[in-house]
Amino acid sequence: MTVAGLLQAYEDWSAAAKPLVLATVFETAGSTYSKAGAQMLITDDGKFQGMLSGGCLEGDLAERARLVLESGLPQSVTYDLGSNDEELWGLGVGCDGLMKIFLQPLQTKTGYEPFATMVNVFGGDNEQVAATVIDSTIDALPAGATMVVVDGEQVFNNIENEFEQSISVLVDATLQTRTSASHEIATNSGNATILLSLLQPPPNILVLGAGLDAEPVVRFAQELGWRVTVQDHRPGYIEAGSFAGAELHCVPVHEVSSTLEFERYAAVIVMSHHLASDRQYLSQLAESRIPYIGLLGPIERRRRLMEDLGEASANLQDRLHGPAGIDIGGRGPASIALSIVAGMHRHMTESGIT
Repeated sequence: MTVAGLLQAYEDWSAAAKPLVLATVFETAGSTYSKAGAQMLITDDGKFQGMLSGGCLEGDLAERARLVLESGLPQSVTYDLGSNDEELWGLGVGCDGLMKIFLQPLQTKTGYEPFATMVNVFGGDNEQVAATVIDSTIDALPAGATMVVVDGEQVFNNIENEFEQSISVLVDATLQTRTSASHEIATNSGNATILLSLLQPPPNILVLGAGLDAEPVVRFAQELGWRVTVQDHRPGYIEAGSFAGAELHCVPVHEVSSTLEFERYAAVIVMSHHLASDRQYLSQLAESRIPYIGLLGPIERRRRLMEDLGEASANLQDRLHGPAGIDIGGRGPASIALSIVAGMHRHMTESGIT
């Protein structure tokens, strides 16, 4: 599942005024397909977007979602996929883990909140946090109550004021750890389990060069749900390229840093196949803070470019990956693109970006 796929499904289903259920993983143990914070949407007629278990549990979740919509009440479900799973709903999925999932109704009359606010977050560039009450013995803090915090502001909140401060502390901690997790809060009125979900917008990727070999890079990146910008100073390359869904730019190489907001990008691949252009690109990227900079071409080409950059090359040393990608022994545009995107993916995963 990608955030992009989830957002497209939401756009289509909400436009058709379909009742929806938001299914969110709030606790796991052992080997599981998804971790806390993973989401999927389910319609009233059993269609879904997103996968929490690789397809093992989605059918059962769809049936439970129907009951949630009928009652209008959220529901928690635990799937123990351990050694006795062959008796579990007759699935025999053969997995070894435990997943707890929260099913939350999203109604047209309430504007599909709180997911509608989360959608706006996913369309931005910064990580934010949603706090959702999963279980509670506190009358004033019912299951399903949610707070979505954007840049320190409570953009959506139907949680009673008396609990805002304690939950806000958890929100701040989640932004620090950058990890979704459940937390317990205790009051004189009872106890509650709160899921703090880190809402991560899809990463922005910059492709500098619009040759034929850039096309599979863009397709693979988009398949992962990443947002892609393609820049080339040659109009013919941009016009002839197949880059549907990507943001396209065609400006002189030396104007790239003043035209594009480098701080938006989690990774960039320099692949213009033009030595002078790549040199200018790298010179401008050296002044950026983009954490991953990939460079197409052999080691000798990288060495020559770094020598040409002189002192500016020092600002690239820890970020420049050239030859870009993971060595998978492939040949041709598709294999090279796969290795490039895999290298970006590994770096962003290790950095906690995806």
